Amino acid sequence: MKKIILTTLSLFIGAIMAYAGADIKFESTTHDFGSFSEKSPKVTCTFKFTNTGDGPLVIHQAIATCGCTVPLYPKEPIRPGESGEIKVTYNGAGKFPGRFQKTITLRTNAKSEIVRLVVKGDMTPAIGAE
Repeated sequence: MKKIILTTLSLFIGAIMAYAGADIKFESTTHDFGSFSEKSPKVTCTFKFTNTGDGPLVIHQAIATCGCTVPLYPKEPIRPGESGEIKVTYNGAGKFPGRFQKTITLRTNAKSEIVRLVVKGDMTPAIGAE
């Protein structure tokens, strides 16, 4: 009888532990830089998020669609209820002016393991550029 109770209790605790976990919620997953000049081709934004789960949140990886977009993310775990930021810099130096859209893919331990952030804008030609 004791074995049955202990086994049942172990399975119940295991199920609770498996359900418990991190979850990530962003204020916004898209940022539009609008128009900016080719003379100042580097623009930066910040994506704010909160761990809405009940376990520590770990961002394992942040990968941009091209080398002109660089994400900086926290390497340490974010505790439940705490917030963090992902800073994304787009550098259009050497790129053709015009509209762009870049995606940053985050791999986390959250319930939704993959999250995509998008930055977009319009780099206008530098007038009188030589």
